[in-house]
Amino acid sequence: MKKIISFYLKPYYKRMGIGFTVKFIGSIMDLCIPWVLAYVIDNVIPMKSLQKIYLWGGVMIFCSFVAVAFNIIANRMASRVASDATQIIRHDLFAKTMYLSDKQTDLFTKPSLISRLTTDTYNVNQMIGRIQRLGVRAPILLVGGIIFTMALDPVLASVLLLVMPVLAIVMIAVSRKGMPLYRRLQEAADKFVCLVREDIAGIRVIRALSKMDYEKDKFDRINTLVVTCERNAEQTMAVLNPAMNMLLNLGLVGVILAGAYRVNAGTSEVGKILAFMTYFTIILNAMMSISRMFVIINKAVASGARIEQVLDCGEDMERMCGIDKEEESFNAGVQNDKEKERNQEKVRPEWEEQGRKQKGIVFDHVTFSYNKKEPNLKDISLSLKKGEMLGVIGATGSGKTTLAAVLMRLVDVDQGRILIDGMDIRSLERKELQKKFGVVFQNDTIFEDSIYENVRMGRELSREEVIKALEYAQADEFTREKERSEGAMLDIKGANLSGGQKQRILIARALAARPDILVLDDSSSALDYRTDAKLRKQLKEHFRDTTTIMIAQRISSVMHADHILVLEDGEMIGYGTHEELMENCQVYREISSSQTGEAVV
Repeated sequence: MKKIISFYLKPYYKRMGIGFTVKFIGSIMDLCIPWVLAYVIDNVIPMKSLQKIYLWGGVMIFCSFVAVAFNIIANRMASRVASDATQIIRHDLFAKTMYLSDKQTDLFTKPSLISRLTTDTYNVNQMIGRIQRLGVRAPILLVGGIIFTMALDPVLASVLLLVMPVLAIVMIAVSRKGMPLYRRLQEAADKFVCLVREDIAGIRVIRALSKMDYEKDKFDRINTLVVTCERNAEQTMAVLNPAMNMLLNLGLVGVILAGAYRVNAGTSEVGKILAFMTYFTIILNAMMSISRMFVIINKAVASGARIEQVLDCGEDMERMCGIDKEEESFNAGVQNDKEKERNQEKVRPEWEEQGRKQKGIVFDHVTFSYNKKEPNLKDISLSLKKGEMLGVIGATGSGKTTLAAVLMRLVDVDQGRILIDGMDIRSLERKELQKKFGVVFQNDTIFEDSIYENVRMGRELSREEVIKALEYAQADEFTREKERSEGAMLDIKGANLSGGQKQRILIARALAARPDILVLDDSSSALDYRTDAKLRKQLKEHFRDTTTIMIAQRISSVMHADHILVLEDGEMIGYGTHEELMENCQVYREISSSQTGEAVV
């Protein structure tokens, strides 16, 4: 919460200061009305002067008008500050979310990030607005009411003041207990959002497998957890209002008894008692406002902490200043002395030394693990010249997608390095690295927008370039038909497209900017063999200078590649051309035989 107050609200301090001043004047006018009323009853009416009664009545009307006008102005200013500040917070939070690494995204979880962008920012918005409205007005009315009552009758005011320390203790105790409960509520809400998101996304599968009752039971459990957390938090904070009412009413009973005694004794006046009762109502409402504000603050503090967790999240994969310096530091952190000696004794293959000078991609003894225990990639070494195609094949879970992830630096390697055009990818700016790639992920996303915008994706591409990309991806025919019939708008996740149509639009998106490196992760699985062959032909004819990483399950998709990498459990068990692998890689021959029907020799 500290960052939100000291950083995001700082540009609005001046405007908030003006709003506080306006609110202060309006609140003082509210406090003046009972005092004027007491003066009229005790001093003006006994004089039996209508002129003075009208005069002081006019003063009361003026005070009321100023109070209403100034409070409306201050409230509008407060709402504007709250909305503007929250807009910036939400923008920065979204921008930070977009740049989180895969590891950080998994750590926060996607439902939690959604909740922070929606519910948590709303709670902060409510706090900023309420603090400016009630946060100024309620304390002024509370303190001002006490001061005015002290001025009217110190004895009666002292009776009321005896209740204040007890009220303060109750508020502090309840707030301390309530804040952790709101944090638990937010965590439960994250789980709730996660379940709903998964069930809505997988509703077809749930229906197809008749698992509606099973999912309803899961929903009931998490829904019960949310309700329980919410009930515990609300019930805890609900103690405030009744407790404060009871304590203030006890104080009021004491004031009435003491007031009646003093009026009978002639030491106080009726007007003062009436004014005192009005001030008591003002003080009561101020205390109730403060109690409500404590509830809002508790929610906002918990939400603010969650927002700042994301905003303060450091760069997960820092850019290295230089390859040599980075390499020395990196090796020092991941290798022991014996490993260093063994690596120094290794004679680097000729292609590794050439990889520093040539245009292309080099994997230099790359090892990576998600859990830092079992490697998902182990000692991968290969070299691609600019414009060559690498086919990657292997069983499910063999590390194919992970290979693409480390190449694009979605995650950082644990050992070894990856060079692009002789530069370690960790020495490149992230944006500079990302511009080199065009990619189709295994489970990629179609957005609810036009076909054109789904391909363009906000990049500076002309309509001609988009149309060309659709032609290269074999998507031009059905996209023209869609434009003629029902329009070119696509549903969320491309629900109005077939699997093959989705993949062709995704491929067009990757090709549109003519990237230096094209990564196709199982992007042709839904394409028929004829369309797949046409696509490969287009890539060969029109993207000769683009280095392509073709990850596939089908032999036909990779057999014409310049190099083919066979992975098994993250290890490199085969590397070469189709003909070479058919001769010396048993696993590759088995895959080929299972798909083509040829006997394994």
